[in-house]
Amino acid sequence: MQRYTYLHPNSIETTPKITVADESGQAVFTFQRHYSNSLKRILDKVMDYRYFLRYDVFDMQDEPLFTCKKVTRKGKVFYEAKDLKQQKKYMLAYDGWKELIPDLVITDGQMKMMIHKEMEDWSRFALDGLDIARWRATEGDEFLIELEIDEDSPIQNPAFFIAISQCVLFVGA
Repeated sequence: MQRYTYLHPNSIETTPKITVADESGQAVFTFQRHYSNSLKRILDKVMDYRYFLRYDVFDMQDEPLFTCKKVTRKGKVFYEAKDLKQQKKYMLAYDGWKELIPDLVITDGQMKMMIHKEMEDWSRFALDGLDIARWRATEGDEFLIELEIDEDSPIQNPAFFIAISQCVLFVGA
C-alpha cells in the first residue's frame, strides 16, 4: 500500500503551495488551489470560498500533473478532473443528493468509481465494491491529511486522489 501525508492550514481561504510526502518522508509533488484571476478570488470570498474551486497538482520540477475543478451549470454542481500527462478526463457527480452526506461517482466513460465520504473518518474510493484508496483529514493546529492507495488499485497516480480529495472532500460543495 502506498502512503502519502501532508499538512494543510486550518483554513480553506489560504492558497499556499502544499508539499506531499511519501511514507519515507520524501517530497513527491506539490499542489495548490488556483484562481485564474483576482476577480474570481474576490467573488469567491463572498461565496465562502466554495464557488471557484480548482486544485492543481505539480511534480517536484513544477510540471503540471493533474487538475480538478468545480463546475456549476444550470443549477447543477459537478467536478471535472484531468490527468494532464495522459490527457484523460474524469467527471465527478453526487449520487444521492437527498442523503446527508452523499456519495460521489467518478467516471471516465468506462470505469465507475465511488467516493464514500466520511466527515471524521476515512473517506473511501471504491471500484466494483472494493476499496482501492482512502483519504482522511485529522484536525489539529493544521490538518494532517493522509492518503493510502491499495496495490490493487487500477489508478496508482497519487495526484489523481489528492486533487479530487482536496476539491470534493476537503472543501466540498
